[in-house]
Amino acid sequence: MPHTCQICGGALEEFLDLGRQPLADAFLTERDLPDEFMYRLAVGACPACTMVQLVEQVPREKMFHTDYPYYSSGSSVMREHFQRTARTLLAAAGPDPFVVEIGSNDGVLLRTVHDAGARHLGFEPSGKVAAASMEYGVHVRNEFFDAGTAADARREEGAADVIFSANTICHIPYMRSVLEGIRTLLAPDGVFVFEDPYFGDIVAKTSFDQIYDEHFYFFTARSVQAMVAPFGLELVDVRRLPVHGGEVRYTVAHAGARTPSDAVATLIAEERARGLADPATLRRFAAGTARIRDDLRALLRRLRDEGHRVVGYGATAKSATVTNYAGIGPELVEFVCDTTPAKQGRLTPGMHIPVRPAEAFADPYPGYALLFAWNHADEIMAKEQGFRAAGGKWIRYVPDVHVS
Repeated sequence: MPHTCQICGGALEEFLDLGRQPLADAFLTERDLPDEFMYRLAVGACPACTMVQLVEQVPREKMFHTDYPYYSSGSSVMREHFQRTARTLLAAAGPDPFVVEIGSNDGVLLRTVHDAGARHLGFEPSGKVAAASMEYGVHVRNEFFDAGTAADARREEGAADVIFSANTICHIPYMRSVLEGIRTLLAPDGVFVFEDPYFGDIVAKTSFDQIYDEHFYFFTARSVQAMVAPFGLELVDVRRLPVHGGEVRYTVAHAGARTPSDAVATLIAEERARGLADPATLRRFAAGTARIRDDLRALLRRLRDEGHRVVGYGATAKSATVTNYAGIGPELVEFVCDTTPAKQGRLTPGMHIPVRPAEAFADPYPGYALLFAWNHADEIMAKEQGFRAAGGKWIRYVPDVHVS
């Protein structure tokens, strides 16, 4: 059946099918198994506006709820990143700024804004992470951001000088309501700044595990420009970021309010030259994804047959895509270690690999560790030097399957 672009209404052209998948952050107990939610994870591109997106939506209430287990402050690298980002936003906003964050999570960014004494507001629908920021004193609305809630905030709080969002805008299929809300809430000279995984980096690294239920859109500068224009908004700046495997920070303003930087035209020209929206490029990406799946599965089966222990490192949302697409279960990966208490003692989505505390990694060290949290590789390698000293080897699959 044909699928429709959620941005412009055009017809999507599907190019990648990752099969039946679970909710990527739904770590399970044994009693949860009979009711596990599954859906088809497939990706299409719109020839008209070039937006890459999932072809099937998962209801937002199933993903972002009271027990949502991801806490942004869990990584020291990301804590430092958001602290720097908050200071940058405040410095550029002028006197007495009002800063709004969409998807404020546990307040890792707004805590710095709060400590600076600046007015602020977070929108966070997931109850427990919202509560964590409230305990710090961050001002949060425990609800989804859309046209209605943005209008309420404008009436109650006034116009926002900065609306910021990190790793959230790509999660939201109902983009028209979000952009209408941004147009309503944003001050005439304000900026909407958001950062999300960059489709150009996903293609370059064949990092197909960036594709899962929460990531509905995969942005480029060209598609963001097309996305915001119908709402009287304009892409005025872009900046490449190294976090989470490669992201772009997009800066959007009311049309005509600011002069776009040269970086916007430069990145769009680069995307055209690389053919990021071309069907042939997308087909090559899909073929590379299948090759990684086959190579990883073959490697793990060989190690099992040779009697080696393999343990997963990082019970990430991304790992659900890899394990379910490649059919990697506890017969190939003994367990996955993770520092998040809410995931420990549970089973990974779909393939039901046990999740154990980080301390289990060294008790005793396995011969091989499958690095699911590859976007934090530098931080992890520095932390786990004992594993290497004990003769352990890392298995990585981005940009290809290799052992180091």
